[in-house]
Amino acid sequence: MSSINVDVSLNGSLRNADTLCDMAEIEEIDFSRIFDRPPRPLNMDRQRSCDERSLSELSTGLPIPSPRPSSRVENNFRLIDHLNCFPSPGRRSGFNTPLSQFGVETHPTVADAWEALRRSLVYFRGEPVGTIAALDNSEEQVNYDQVFVRDFVPSALAFLMNGEPEIVKNFILKTLRLQSWEKKIDRFQLGEGVMPASFKVLHDPVTNNETLMADFGESAIGRVAPVDSGFWWIFLLRAYTKSTGDISLAEKPECQKGMRLILSLCLSEGFDTFPTLLCADGCCMVDRRMGVYGYPIEIQALFFMALRCALLLLKQDEEGNEFVERITKRLHALSFHMRSYYWIDLKQLNDIYRYKTEEYSHTAVNKFNVIPDSLPEWIFDFMPVRGGYFIGNVSPARMDFRWFCLGNCIAILSSLATPEQSTAIMDLIESRWEELVGEMPLKVIYPAIESHEWRIVTGCDPKNTRWSYHNGGSWPVLLWLLTAACIKTGRPQIARRAIELAEARLIKDNWPEYYDGKLGRFIGKQARKFQTWSIAGYLVAKMMLEDPSHLGTVALEEDKQMKPTIRRSSSWTF
Repeated sequence: MSSINVDVSLNGSLRNADTLCDMAEIEEIDFSRIFDRPPRPLNMDRQRSCDERSLSELSTGLPIPSPRPSSRVENNFRLIDHLNCFPSPGRRSGFNTPLSQFGVETHPTVADAWEALRRSLVYFRGEPVGTIAALDNSEEQVNYDQVFVRDFVPSALAFLMNGEPEIVKNFILKTLRLQSWEKKIDRFQLGEGVMPASFKVLHDPVTNNETLMADFGESAIGRVAPVDSGFWWIFLLRAYTKSTGDISLAEKPECQKGMRLILSLCLSEGFDTFPTLLCADGCCMVDRRMGVYGYPIEIQALFFMALRCALLLLKQDEEGNEFVERITKRLHALSFHMRSYYWIDLKQLNDIYRYKTEEYSHTAVNKFNVIPDSLPEWIFDFMPVRGGYFIGNVSPARMDFRWFCLGNCIAILSSLATPEQSTAIMDLIESRWEELVGEMPLKVIYPAIESHEWRIVTGCDPKNTRWSYHNGGSWPVLLWLLTAACIKTGRPQIARRAIELAEARLIKDNWPEYYDGKLGRFIGKQARKFQTWSIAGYLVAKMMLEDPSHLGTVALEEDKQMKPTIRRSSSWTF
């Protein structure tokens, strides 16, 4: 087992030192205390080899300037240290060189991944603005040659953690400009705050000019507008701010307006009696019809994360204060609703099994009139004695009990999940390793739907046959989310085990988009090779495991004001 340079202090925190400590020792550390260090300034002046150049140098020939410290800090940014005690990572990782920052030789997959990631860069008028979805030239391009907002997130995190924030800044500003475009689909105009699903750089060889073409859903399969793009954009703006320590980007009037437009869409009042967001199938990572219509966990967790990030980023002026008040109220309602009605463990499962129906009035226990006979057979064997998770969906007479990886990991990172619930989710992953991880991390949804249910739910979608694509396929990109959740809950050994599984195959298989089969044994039947977010997700996972302080870029500490006053299940206490 390889060793790294760390110093384990008496209080359990990690600090750089010359002492060697192997991973087994690191796993004994209380990871909740590694964030006691103050943020370190980003060092952009690391010595580099002759063939290693920054993104800015590739396009302009000039070095990237170090972030200029702001002369003032708004009161709202003081909340960052109050609500989020994670420090900013203060140095570039060595993952674009053969040696890691600790001087230990890295896995050969790392160098291959960085090379592939840099090949995926997209430039607009000489500046890097994103990464394309996939570099697989053996298949029809469709829209895999475009820059997707959700797909770029792990790429952005990789560059931020490697001390290269310029591309992330460019991406944030370019997508912000696209948000201001008029958005019409078949004569119907979308909300002003909708962010694009993707964009493409078009080059005119006659005029030698470049323009951007955005897709807001009018070209997407199924013609569904992305609900998650705006949430990922706010998340990325906060990640950039936290990683660089530079608040000037978030304070720009256009960024403040962009956030307010997104928030206006999702905080608008309507007929809903729930604080969750009503969404169509195909509006998130699960971008085909998979029965996630209603109130899918992935959107609700991202919504919660985006609201908390916006609370830290909005300026406390007249316009910002109005949104701060609305956000605070929604966060309290949303956290109560999700922790109460989406959470399931063995005790809660037994309670649902014994539900009475047709209950009326405020005293009803079965508030959504869920029929116990609708409980699927698989969940009785899947639910461990210790452990639990947030189910996929809750709406009238319907509970979708499927496991959704992204939603549960974001619930941990955003602190939508309580510490007890976060521990229970990790317990479930360990208990059901074969089902959720298998031979290639990580199941996007479990279990797969098949036979008559598959025909009804997916509309006979041939790409979403059982244990393939979104219907129970295994997606390497989810490694970064799992790793971040593992570090936050003090369980890095789970992430290390998953990363080792991925490293055994990813280079050999040319970085597929997804894997098929119950165990993820087969390369996806329609999976693109050199899928960029598979590459970037792996790099982010490796960098976080090497330097856990990177967790501060993607995670938020628990807000004590939203601590639940009720406990619905005794299994939350361990």
